[in-house]
Amino acid sequence: MSTLRDKILATATNLFQTQGINSTGVDNIVAVAGTTKMTLYKYFRSKELLILEVLTQSQQQFQTWLNSKLDSQTQQPAEKIQRLFDCIEEWVSSPEFNGMGFIKAAAEFPSEANPVHQLSAEQSKQFRLYIRSLAAQANIKDADGLALQLSLLFEGAVQAEQMQRGSGAMQYAKKAAKILIDGSLAE
Repeated sequence: MSTLRDKILATATNLFQTQGINSTGVDNIVAVAGTTKMTLYKYFRSKELLILEVLTQSQQQFQTWLNSKLDSQTQQPAEKIQRLFDCIEEWVSSPEFNGMGFIKAAAEFPSEANPVHQLSAEQSKQFRLYIRSLAAQANIKDADGLALQLSLLFEGAVQAEQMQRGSGAMQYAKKAAKILIDGSLAE
C-alpha cells in the first residue's frame, strides 16, 4: 500500500471525524495531506469511495481493538459478554474517541439508497451480529434479542458521548447492559 495513499486516508479519517464528512471538501483533504486532487483521485476515484474506505478501515480497527481487549482479559464466553461494555467505556473515555463512524455517516447520509448509508447500516448489523455471537457462545437463549438490546444501548450511549463528552451515558448504558446480560444468563 502506498504511503501517500495511507496519508490521504489518515487525513480524511481525521477530518471526517472532527469536521464531519459533508463539511470536509476534497480541497481541504489534499491541502492538509500535502498532495493534489489528481493524486487523491489516483487512489480514490471519488470522494464517496474515499468515505467508504475510511468507514471500512475505521470499523476494522475498532473491531480488532475490541477483539484484542476481550480476548486478552477474558476466557469464558459469559465473561466476554459481561466485559463488552467495560471495553467500550474505556474506548469512549479515551482522548482519541471521536464517535462511531457508521453512526455519524448514517446521520450525514440519511437516504437508504446512498452507498455510504448502506455501508453504515451493514456495519451496525455486523456489530449486532458480533454481540449475538458472544451471547450465543455464552449459551444465552435469546441471543438475537439480547444482541439487539445491547447494540441499541451501545449506539445510543456512543451518540450521547459523541454529542457531549463525559455525559455519563456510557456508565448508565453499562449498568443497563449488566442487568440485561445477568437476566439473560439466569434464564
